[in-house]
Amino acid sequence: MKITIETPLPGEEDEIIIRMAELDDEVLRTIRRLKDGKGTDTMALYADESIRMVPIREILYFDATDNHVFAYTQGDCFDTRKKLFELEELLARSSFLRISKNAIVNIKAIDHLSPEFNGRFIASLKNGENIIISRSYVPELKKKLGIGK
Repeated sequence: MKITIETPLPGEEDEIIIRMAELDDEVLRTIRRLKDGKGTDTMALYADESIRMVPIREILYFDATDNHVFAYTQGDCFDTRKKLFELEELLARSSFLRISKNAIVNIKAIDHLSPEFNGRFIASLKNGENIIISRSYVPELKKKLGIGK
């Protein structure tokens, strides 16, 4: 890939030109961030009375319990103050995937999957935790991972 950076002449508008045979998801996310003027590399999460900016890549999964959605990292748990469907929309074109009525997982945090007898899967995460993937979400997981039919 060749990257060219030019300085515009005085009075010319700043411009970004992307010339590619095929736009992949990463390039589309970058374009969206440039257009929106905001990045989605971090997320404001709440711990007690403080707000922490946590890199999204460090979030292993989100879990909805008792009208709160919690974000789990390797060693911490945070309140998101968002609804699960809002997070699902926000993270739609990322490595996060809805896996049950009350959970979204970062598929990059999955160490291995184990099928269950009733069509569900157990995802063992890299931090040693196990979470259940409901059978209705298994086809989308397989598609995202590029496995199965």
